[in-house]
Amino acid sequence: MGKKTRIPHTYVIVFFIIILAAVLTWVVPPGKYVRIEKLNEGASTTELKFFFKDQIPEPFRQDFKSSPQTWQVFAALFNGFVKQSNIIIFILMIGGAFWILNQSRAIDAGIFAFLKFTRNLGRYKLLKHIGVDNIVIVLIMLMFSAFGAIFGMSEETIAFAIILVPLAISMGYDSIVGVCMVYVAAHLGFAGAILNPFTVGIAQGLSEIPLFSGIEYRIFAWVMINLTGFYFVLRYARKIRINPMKSTVWEEDAYWRSHSAIDAADIQYNRPRMAWIVYSVLIVALFVFSIIFPISELKIGNSTFKMAILPITSFLFALTGYLSLRKTVHYFILLLLAFTIIYLIVGVMAYNWYVMEIATLFLVMGISSGLAISKSANDIAKLFLEGVNDIMSAAVIVGLAGGIIVILEDGGTIDPILFYLSKAMGNFGDIASVGIMYGIQTILNIVIPSGSAKAAITMPIMAPFSDLIGVSRQATVVAFQFGDGFTNMITPTSGVLIAVLGVARIPYQKWVRWVWPLILSLLVLGFLLLIPTVTMTLNGF
Repeated sequence: MGKKTRIPHTYVIVFFIIILAAVLTWVVPPGKYVRIEKLNEGASTTELKFFFKDQIPEPFRQDFKSSPQTWQVFAALFNGFVKQSNIIIFILMIGGAFWILNQSRAIDAGIFAFLKFTRNLGRYKLLKHIGVDNIVIVLIMLMFSAFGAIFGMSEETIAFAIILVPLAISMGYDSIVGVCMVYVAAHLGFAGAILNPFTVGIAQGLSEIPLFSGIEYRIFAWVMINLTGFYFVLRYARKIRINPMKSTVWEEDAYWRSHSAIDAADIQYNRPRMAWIVYSVLIVALFVFSIIFPISELKIGNSTFKMAILPITSFLFALTGYLSLRKTVHYFILLLLAFTIIYLIVGVMAYNWYVMEIATLFLVMGISSGLAISKSANDIAKLFLEGVNDIMSAAVIVGLAGGIIVILEDGGTIDPILFYLSKAMGNFGDIASVGIMYGIQTILNIVIPSGSAKAAITMPIMAPFSDLIGVSRQATVVAFQFGDGFTNMITPTSGVLIAVLGVARIPYQKWVRWVWPLILSLLVLGFLLLIPTVTMTLNGF
């Protein structure tokens, strides 16, 4: 019997990537893209030009520091923690808050009720033939895909993974299916973005074309991307449902199976007095905010509309909170979770919330949940620390992965990589040229996972270049959009991916083994979807 091959630990894999990044800083000559202001017939224009280290104009040379990286690979963990500190703190706060909430067994009660409801739907022949669980998976994925396509949901998926992974396990699937329902779905939408202001909006603005023009074809592309991704996930889910032992992460999911075992008899339904006090305090706080912010301006893509969303949601919370507490504190805590998600969406769309505000919102939810089940301040603090300790490994890997970008930035290597890739495009046909642009954006996404940053760097170069080769700027934006989206689901430099895998307890190497066929299929699909942008007359192209 042959010796079993040992798969390196995720930390080891990421550290070797850091070493590879350090080697690149010795091989690739450092340089920098500089924005040069030019006057043309009285009008000021900005041109992005690349300069090697010794050629950088004096005003910009002082800000540019680069050096081949050596011992810095050992400082990458520290520097990565500093760079990714907001996501790391976000993970720790979310983990602590959910640990407090889980102590109430509210999620167990909610999952039990949900599974009972879905099983009853199996009485209907049509739903039974389609598969109730398939409908549930598709609806959840469709919701998160829409969030990704409309406002670029990404970091927020970390919090939802804590909810949907246990749900997937309880439905008879594995943690990979749980991650697919939220993270993969959101990034399918992110890649097929319809109104995402952080990618399509920035890219089109820098390309000097009307914002969110060409939306008709992007909607078609979003549908095709979703059909491909949903089919892949449903096929895998069916295999796991038939034989759970075939799961790639069967051993790792032992943790979730032990923590997701639901027995309705073990749940003590009650209505403690403290829960009513928490309910009253929250109502007062919500109505105060409703008076301060009576009207909110919600942004969807480039459109805005005003709505009294806070007064409406406050009234709904007051009504449903009272009804839920009439039954049990478990339903009230589930309601807290539901309204936390609602306020998260409102905060992102109306008030430009990011990880700090979202983490604070979940922390309030966790403390409120602990108080509602009559836990003392000391008990809540202990539970929070237990949750932080439980999710610490996810935070550490995010910091380590952040060190990859730090090494490349400190070595002055990212801009030269972009420069050499853009020069590689010669005199090719339209399809080949847009395909090369797509390939360049895909490769760059491994070292620059931020879509808005990559748009700011690449579009001022790609847009004028597309004019020279006769490709529409809109097609160039779509190439950027696809190249920016698909590899988010596999690149180790994505702090969000690493965080979600850490929360779900999925080793990175096992995730890569599972997801690469999906990524390959999506990459091929992306290229096929680019062909009509240069061969057909499309609205906005």
